[in-house]
Amino acid sequence: MNRLPFYFLDVFTEKKYAGNQLAVFRGAGGISSEEMQSIAREINFSETTFILSDKQSNGGFDVRIFTPKEEVPFAGHPTLGTAYIIHSKIIQGKSNDVILNLKVGQIPVAVTQDGYCWMKQIQPIFSQKHKPEILANILGLDVSEIDERFPIQEVSTGLPFFIVPLKTLPTLKRVKVDKERYFDFIKNTVSKGILVFCPEAHETKNNISVRVFVDYYGVPEDPATGSGNGCLAGYLVKYRYFGKDSINIRSEQGFEIGRPSLLFLKAEQRDETINISVGGKSIIVAQGEFI
Repeated sequence: MNRLPFYFLDVFTEKKYAGNQLAVFRGAGGISSEEMQSIAREINFSETTFILSDKQSNGGFDVRIFTPKEEVPFAGHPTLGTAYIIHSKIIQGKSNDVILNLKVGQIPVAVTQDGYCWMKQIQPIFSQKHKPEILANILGLDVSEIDERFPIQEVSTGLPFFIVPLKTLPTLKRVKVDKERYFDFIKNTVSKGILVFCPEAHETKNNISVRVFVDYYGVPEDPATGSGNGCLAGYLVKYRYFGKDSINIRSEQGFEIGRPSLLFLKAEQRDETINISVGGKSIIVAQGEFI
């Protein structure tokens, strides 16, 4: 294997050593899928990305995303963090628009003057709904702690999640996944990740608090999940969670595992279309070469 330049970033954070960790490799077109998977397992972040070339293909940059266990077609914080590296290190700020060619398709990312990245997600797909009793048992909660005004539903903007509305922050803090019940449940479902949320936050300037559990991908709890929050943004608009057909809110995540994160969610419904954008900041904390 040739030397591979890499960057370690913290994504969806306003400061170092918070948010969600990400490894980004450049010039990875010459290594196999097996090597990529081995590198992702070695680093053991929730995701590792590989930019195949510094040159564009079909108007965008070819990128692959791996968890420690397998490749995924789309994920949020890897998309934003990788776009930040392309913008700052490859095209060096010559354009504020970056397109990533992912397995799920082309994902555009806009970089603002103050360093925030915004990705436009594909149209959400709302699929199967589930009984509160089932998820309550998996999450170690009483069914009364789930907000039954809104459905528990599988939603996807490229990577599907179960969206579970909870009533209070103390309930959200107490969630503990029963792994045996979890793995038994997801045997026959498209979604593998569980996103729980509530309308209370650790920090008063934030609007909602979120936790995401993705044991299936080798990540017991994710500090910041752009894909899942994108699904949530679509859900909040579809079901008028805040009483209107558009949102512009601050979503916090990762506080329970010592990696506080901040995601900005925008969504608007027009007829049958829901436009979703997820934004946040990325900070480079290390760089070097794999040999």
